[in-house]
Amino acid sequence: MAPYEQLLERLADQGWAVADDLMDARLCEQLRSECRQAWAQGLFRQAGIGRGAQAATHTGIRGDAICWLEPEQAHGATARFLEFAEALRGELNRNFFLGLNNAEFHFARYPAGQGYKTHVDQHRGQPHRKISFVLYLNSEWAADDEGELCLYPAQDGGAAARILPLPGRVALFRSDTIPHEVRPCKRTRWSLTGWFRSDPRPYP
Repeated sequence: MAPYEQLLERLADQGWAVADDLMDARLCEQLRSECRQAWAQGLFRQAGIGRGAQAATHTGIRGDAICWLEPEQAHGATARFLEFAEALRGELNRNFFLGLNNAEFHFARYPAGQGYKTHVDQHRGQPHRKISFVLYLNSEWAADDEGELCLYPAQDGGAAARILPLPGRVALFRSDTIPHEVRPCKRTRWSLTGWFRSDPRPYP
């Protein structure tokens, strides 16, 4: 587990972890290109909040647009990323015994001025999301561009971490116990976001 050892140790200790050297830089560049191509092709849709009949768009709460990755149609960099994610799923299972059977991922684009208010990724009555994953696909990012991912401890709501969306940076955190928000950004913010899940694999 050498490539993941420090990341998984931090995840075990505090429920979240960040790494800047986990992803191959060339793969990140290719994912960045595929993400922007999907945007140019009109494949993104405004993200919503809630599930099922309760789902609704509310840009005052969540302002990103998303494009789901479809494993059966994946090719190029997206296919190679899913191979990486499958290896990481195996390491998470070996270290935490979470029973992770599948994962879901999407590209996300926040326009300037938008963010996502504090929430937990595991929906009420839907306990299958276990570990949240974010890979930042910005070509560059400065502190004054803002758009940080803020992670909060469940006990008192104080800031546990403010994570800038630097190119190639990876963040992992518990989907069920880590409230978090995306602070409004001052420039377009790109990422690949997803969840490792414990429900049965939805595809062969």
